[in-house]
Amino acid sequence: MIELFRHYFDPCPLVAIIRGVTPDEVVAVGEALLAAGISIIEVPLNSPDPIESIRRLSSAMGDRALIGAGTVLRVEQVHDVKAAGGRLIVSPNANIAVIAASAAAGLVSAPGIFTPTEAFAALEAGATALKLFPAEAASPAVVKAQRAVLPKNVPLLIVGGVGPDTMAPWLAAGADGFGLGSGVFKPGQSATEVSTQARAYVAALSSIYSSNLP
Repeated sequence: MIELFRHYFDPCPLVAIIRGVTPDEVVAVGEALLAAGISIIEVPLNSPDPIESIRRLSSAMGDRALIGAGTVLRVEQVHDVKAAGGRLIVSPNANIAVIAASAAAGLVSAPGIFTPTEAFAALEAGATALKLFPAEAASPAVVKAQRAVLPKNVPLLIVGGVGPDTMAPWLAAGADGFGLGSGVFKPGQSATEVSTQARAYVAALSSIYSSNLP
């Protein structure tokens, strides 16, 4: 599954977390994110009718984006997401059963971890990528220390409280990308607002990469 994830992640290593989105607005929000350059989108399962949102978004996006669910806590939810066309399973925790079920179903698994113990247990269970969560309780120094022992080919995402102006230190420490929540979407925001916010992150990321070119 790493090849599938990398196909969408490498061009723009940002994941949009659209918590609270409704089925009637999800396609417009998804198209706004895609137009801004973000092609990985998760609908947290504590959103209104999330499986229907995933179904509509997956149908509308097809192979243009990697669509899936966040806040996946139970194995049966993995199967619901797959049946709706989702290809990505994101959790706030490192639930071994959920990770293993996702891998067995041929889905990208990106569980939340905070310690090396959780990280290696998740990888053994079949995780595709890891998300450091909540990042507000960590620091770039934590990432640097974990990167010294984690496999180099495993994408490490930072999730929690990241703004366009705070990404650089995480990347310098060895992070590969970010999960973006309220910074790109809050319930009730228009697709135009989402586009503006998403473009600010994409532009900041581009600027960071450009400034580090030899």
